[in-house]
Amino acid sequence: MTTAPVLTSAAAARGPLIMEAISLSKDFRIGHGHVLHAVRDVSFGLYSGAVVALVGESGSGKSTAARLLAGQERLTGGTITLDGKPVSVTTQHAFRRYKSRVQYVFQDPFAALNPIHTVRYHLERPVRLHQRGADVNAAVRGLLDQVRLTPADQFLGKYPHELSGGQRQRVSFARALAAEPGVLLADEPVSMLDVSIRLEILGLLDDLRTRLQLALLYITHDIASARYFADEILVMYAGQIVERGPAEEVTQRPRHPYTQLLVSSAPDPDNLGSTLRRPQPRPVPGGPAGGNGRPPGPAAGQPPAGEGTSSGDIAGCPFSPRCGFADDHCREENPALMQMSAMRAAACWHLDQALPEKRASS
Repeated sequence: MTTAPVLTSAAAARGPLIMEAISLSKDFRIGHGHVLHAVRDVSFGLYSGAVVALVGESGSGKSTAARLLAGQERLTGGTITLDGKPVSVTTQHAFRRYKSRVQYVFQDPFAALNPIHTVRYHLERPVRLHQRGADVNAAVRGLLDQVRLTPADQFLGKYPHELSGGQRQRVSFARALAAEPGVLLADEPVSMLDVSIRLEILGLLDDLRTRLQLALLYITHDIASARYFADEILVMYAGQIVERGPAEEVTQRPRHPYTQLLVSSAPDPDNLGSTLRRPQPRPVPGGPAGGNGRPPGPAAGQPPAGEGTSSGDIAGCPFSPRCGFADDHCREENPALMQMSAMRAAACWHLDQALPEKRASS
């Protein structure tokens, strides 16, 4: 198992530490004696008023990590702390108390809302559950005001199918805020919305985290939106963090080849990554050339490339089948995160060779 270096989080400047993930791991059995290492030794902190973005393609493990923090999956290994105390959710009462501090917003706002109930019902129920003694009607109207669904009377009696995608997601945010949480876990909150309103919804989340001092985990496959929105970016691949650092630095000067791949393919109006050049293709013994290849994930009942079997062993760097810099060392040994500065780290044996500036001048 690799151990992350001690880093100063770029999100720590915003406020105190609220939640911490320490060496989290999650394994799933996928048949034929194989084990899928969905999350491997992942560590990070969530700070009051700050946004930490987990970025990666489908199958990278970012949503699994969020579900671990939400208490929706059992840990295989590691520890979660909340307000400095280890989390132990063993009873229904403990889980309810935990959910009053940690709320999860799902990717699909339509599936997250019960189609047979009105907006009023969706908000009144958590208010009664988490805000004992509150004026329910005033609290519900206040929640709609917080997410900018006004006037409230226009929305209280509506059903989910009568709302737009953006309005449904705002109701999902309002329902989460009814618990008055300290931590908000947002899993791809804008990926199913029209492009024209994504920035508007991210602006709302930015306002909420600042005004309510929320510790926000933002799950996304879009590194361009993470640059706009987050204080710190953690890039995940095959269940592990391969690069981390301040959002602006990670997107403007990515060091890991996988991060460079994400940045170079990001549609960004500021030409995010326009100066990056893909590594020159070279043969990868036993695999595709030139940084192509399949992403992580089970296929044909076999363990994904770079992942272990039931023994728990890790066969080299998981990105090596897709990386143009990969050599025998990469395929034999999985690199740990290597600290490059007080706030930057990446897991690659060829960080100097993969520097964008060196590739651009070569």
